[in-house]
Amino acid sequence: MDSTNPDLAQDFSPLFQIYKDGRVDRLISTEIVPPSFDSKTNVESKDVLYSPEHHLSVRLYLPRNTHQNQKLPLLVYFRGGGFCVGTVFAPINHNYLNILVAEANIIAVSVDYRNAPEHPLPAAFNDSWTALKWVASHFHQKGPEDWLNHHANFQRVFLSGDSAGGNIAHQMVIKLGHEEKLEGFNITGIILCHPYFWGKEPIPGETREEWQRKWLEGLWKVVNPSSRGLDDPWINPAYDPNLGLLGCSRVQVAVSEKDPLRERGWYYCLKLRESGWSGDIEVLDYKGEEHVFHLSNLTCLNAVYMRKRIVQFINQ
Repeated sequence: MDSTNPDLAQDFSPLFQIYKDGRVDRLISTEIVPPSFDSKTNVESKDVLYSPEHHLSVRLYLPRNTHQNQKLPLLVYFRGGGFCVGTVFAPINHNYLNILVAEANIIAVSVDYRNAPEHPLPAAFNDSWTALKWVASHFHQKGPEDWLNHHANFQRVFLSGDSAGGNIAHQMVIKLGHEEKLEGFNITGIILCHPYFWGKEPIPGETREEWQRKWLEGLWKVVNPSSRGLDDPWINPAYDPNLGLLGCSRVQVAVSEKDPLRERGWYYCLKLRESGWSGDIEVLDYKGEEHVFHLSNLTCLNAVYMRKRIVQFINQ
């Protein structure tokens, strides 16, 4: 669609466009694939409703060769998309999790949530928290989903996500660290892949291109119109007084050289350490790669190596 279209109100290509009549045209991640048995990875998946109120589901993944009542590390995954586009049912997420679940030998729960601008923040955060509580309800092996009852090790839980999903994973562990506990739900670590963090003022090494910063600022206003700005703790963890209460002991952050968000990933780790949080931090930094390259090219050497490091982080 031509951005000069008079009916167009806001253009956030390549993600989405907003029209004057309120219609939203999403430009990427619109394809969906059904749950299935993936013969290449020997991983099964299925969709389960977790929020009847909002008609939201999770997609569960389990290696087929898992023995009865065998407990596996549990990964709760939050997809990216700038809080505006995407679904857990898109091939880019589904294919990645099939491979990661097989390589790490884990059970995974991929969380779908409502997208802005129709559902601005905190909708995505609220939905993700509802999903976490639904997952945690299986701790006594009496939840509605047998895969979680029989196979989830709730003492080895990891939260992960790419881009906006990395932001969500962080926010969930902040909430677990100082607001509300979930019985039997022990977060061992978080894995943030190219997390969507930003701020009003450039930090050292970060882009100063006016068009790029305006695009990101405009996107945040659409995502969270009631926000206090780009130093809101929801987008800039450096301004969160509760950062030091992060509710896990290990953090892994992946960044890439050609990603405009790269410096924010490093800055997050710096501020987390300065906050007094005393856990372990690991940063993976990939030269020559773009934002979420590990999803768009699953077989490139850096994507393979990145998954290897994530598997090591989960299973160490």
